[in-house]
Amino acid sequence: MALRVSPGAGENQPPPLEGYDLFSENRPLAEALEREGGGAWEARARELGRLLGGEPLEWGRLANEHPPTLHTHDRFGNRIDEVEFHPAWHRLLELGVTNGLHALPWREPEPGAHVARAALFVTLSQVEAGVGCPLSMTAAAVPALRAEPALAAEWEPRLTSLAYDPGLRPAAAKAGALCGMAMTERQGGSDVRANTTRARPDGDGWLLDGHKWFCSAPMSDAFLVLAQAPDGLSCFLVPRVNEDGERNGIRLERLKDKLGNRSNASAEIALESASAWLVGEEGRGVPTILEMVVQTRLDCVLGSTALMRRAVAEATHHAAHRAAFGRQLVDQPLMANVLADLCVESEAATVTAIRLARAFDEGGPFRRLATAVAKYWVCKATPPLVAEALECLGGNGFVEESGLPRLYRESPLNSIWEGSGNVIALDVLRAIDREPESLEAFLAELEPEPRAHAEAALADADQPGARRLVEALATALQASLLLRHAPSEAADAFVATRLRGDRGRAYGTLPRGLAVDAIVDRHRPRL
Repeated sequence: MALRVSPGAGENQPPPLEGYDLFSENRPLAEALEREGGGAWEARARELGRLLGGEPLEWGRLANEHPPTLHTHDRFGNRIDEVEFHPAWHRLLELGVTNGLHALPWREPEPGAHVARAALFVTLSQVEAGVGCPLSMTAAAVPALRAEPALAAEWEPRLTSLAYDPGLRPAAAKAGALCGMAMTERQGGSDVRANTTRARPDGDGWLLDGHKWFCSAPMSDAFLVLAQAPDGLSCFLVPRVNEDGERNGIRLERLKDKLGNRSNASAEIALESASAWLVGEEGRGVPTILEMVVQTRLDCVLGSTALMRRAVAEATHHAAHRAAFGRQLVDQPLMANVLADLCVESEAATVTAIRLARAFDEGGPFRRLATAVAKYWVCKATPPLVAEALECLGGNGFVEESGLPRLYRESPLNSIWEGSGNVIALDVLRAIDREPESLEAFLAELEPEPRAHAEAALADADQPGARRLVEALATALQASLLLRHAPSEAADAFVATRLRGDRGRAYGTLPRGLAVDAIVDRHRPRL
């Protein structure tokens, strides 16, 4: 929310940025939904956008000011391992579930379903990013579980249910369910093959023993977990409770005290003879769970795109309603340069995110490389953009009431989640080497000048220069999409500055002669 001012506190204060349509006022997003094949869901997106611009903005604030707490025992000393959330968090998560953000492509498997879900996800994530984790994990679990048809038949109806009852976490058997994930261990981090959690056969199932340094969405009803089986690292589904409704062997050790994403719980857990079911082939756990990771990497891109949009909306709104030195900030040439630079970056992220979502609808080799490239660059570009947007509000931006500090704390997360920068950059090199068809499909997406830019970077690709390569591929893709779909002023500004390098190292260094006023006007929300 914009900075709230008490009555009589003074003039020249921007009104709170609330009471507006978070979808429709995001013109690049609304255009992309239609263009990329999700137009059948436009009415749903507009309805959600109007709703989110009201009271849910306050729910987002409350959910962050009252983070979850862990209750390991009840008053009688019985182990319960329950996570308590503020009611505002449950209300936001319920909005996500009832609008199908955890399940839309599986419930409505029609052309454009991934695009529609992406637009809804970006819209909700502008209000609060913390509920994105369980929504994302649950959506991504479905294709992973399809590696084991019997498990999918049992769990998919629950994971795709639109029912949400905050009083039932974990949910009762046969009710709607959420899914989390636990891969990372203390000693290995991204090197999951160093995991030490063990799986031993137990009748038709398995028992797991070990620990996980990060468990995402620990209040979930089930988790996808990596563990060492006799034939190697394998993927397992671990329910929170057994068929009798009793606690499974999952002990929540503590919740993480995180920089951002405060409304959402992340936990360290111990597994003590936890009942589990094998997903996919034994010894093929990484390829199995990577199906989930690919899906959640898309959501990293969507979540970062949403943070950019919310930051740009706040900055342009403030500048349009705040005067200094005799005129509105938005009318001052240097501020307009800064704002336009931010708007161009946000538009580039938006067109990329929704084009990537269409690749999930279509399948094909483009998705493989484009997901890694977009995940690296859009997420990496988010923290500096949010920092500059915060500065546009001056000292007000540094005050919690402005909402920008929460966005700033949130901004680095998606760059770390589901593979930090180096992991993703190396994955790009791996895709180019092992799946050349993905590079061919990626280059086919590029316009002539951006393609030449990408090919020049590819000619000099090696591991030390992997990040430079991925940045070149990403900016080439963004430039191509803007040239095809964005207003000429935004495309011209991006090509001149991101592709040809006619820009300084800070925001607000666009060259003279660009239509900065038109760029800003397109992105400024109207109340």
